[in-house]
Amino acid sequence: MALDILIAGGGIGGLTAALALQRDGHQVTVCEAAAELKPLGVGINLLPHAVAVLDELGLMPALASMAVPTSALVFANRHGQTIYEDLRGLAGGYSHPQFSVHRGELQQMLWREAAARLGAERLVSGWRITGAQLDGDEVIAQGVDASGATVSRRASVLIAADGIHSAIRRQFYPDEGPPRWNGMMMWRGTSLAKPFLDGRTMVQAGHRRAKFVVYPIAPPRPDGRQLINWICDRRLREDGLGGGLTAPGREDWNKPGSIDDLMPTFGGWRFPWLDVPGVIQGATQLLEWPMVDRDPLPRWRHGRITLLGDAAHPMYPIGSNGATQAILDAAAIAKALRKERRVETALANYEAERRPMCARIVELNRQEGLDYILDMVEERAPDGFARLEEVIDPAEVDAFVKRYKAAAGHRQAAPAGTSPAPER
Repeated sequence: MALDILIAGGGIGGLTAALALQRDGHQVTVCEAAAELKPLGVGINLLPHAVAVLDELGLMPALASMAVPTSALVFANRHGQTIYEDLRGLAGGYSHPQFSVHRGELQQMLWREAAARLGAERLVSGWRITGAQLDGDEVIAQGVDASGATVSRRASVLIAADGIHSAIRRQFYPDEGPPRWNGMMMWRGTSLAKPFLDGRTMVQAGHRRAKFVVYPIAPPRPDGRQLINWICDRRLREDGLGGGLTAPGREDWNKPGSIDDLMPTFGGWRFPWLDVPGVIQGATQLLEWPMVDRDPLPRWRHGRITLLGDAAHPMYPIGSNGATQAILDAAAIAKALRKERRVETALANYEAERRPMCARIVELNRQEGLDYILDMVEERAPDGFARLEEVIDPAEVDAFVKRYKAAAGHRQAAPAGTSPAPER
């Protein structure tokens, strides 16, 4: 049964859902608050199980042309010494690559594809949904258009993919309050630099008080340089562990960052394979915002209205799960509506599949997720090590990584005729 589906939010999750639902024959409209979509933001990682979803939608050629297939995730101490190397994508035995890509470029590619497949008239920019109500078998969504006028639309289903500050989530949970901050501030930047290591590796170095993450997000240029994404995490409040603090005011999010705030901490982090202060000082852009999430909700669905992506499960950017889980939401809601004709039941099935896993990832990331590896080594060998085995058992690290990846839904490729198995 074809449905008239309205999606609030033209981000990565919302646009992927639009493409998946349109493929199944539904009539989909996307309402995006921004009047004009621009390639803003910095880098993100798409895990193989999310790339598989985009591949099924016919997006692999476009994605591969703009992204870097990540070969490995390396955990290192603040001296640049390798603690653990986790092979990723095809090298790690997965059916699909892991891709590192510029968030804005990916969003624009999805927007172009949605315009071509849904019809440009079904991508409504400058239209911010502010609330919704149920009316029998329909949903009435209220909003404000680019001129500031109040407008409304009817649909069979409303999917709120409108981010961590979701108006629809706030309507159903008005007393939730602001996002929870863990005391960590993030400075995210991009720089053009010579490729490091093999030109396809992602590195997380440091510990819970100061961490540097770096990975390339575009193929090398003719001049030999490569656009790399980097993140400096610095803990400003020790009492925020576990997310107990109120986040700084929203007006302080995504503001331009200052290199001067970073050099006292990261100015001496020169690795054998990367000059960290040199990369920071070469920033082509630098943004600052707090590391925040929200508590898992008891339910996402309210009649024919449901949540998706950061509106449903905002989580700390640990383990490359933000965009990945939004894409998996999109695939799951399309599958649920494909398999079940009763709309409310289908939306309940989507939630039953996705909400417990996402709540578990939020919980794991509050415990630092995979970054806990860094803390274990920092505590035991703050000045570095001669042999890792004298500091920590590599088998202990390997087991920890596999437990996290299994909980986050990683699935390695399986032999023909069998089902993919989670990592253990």
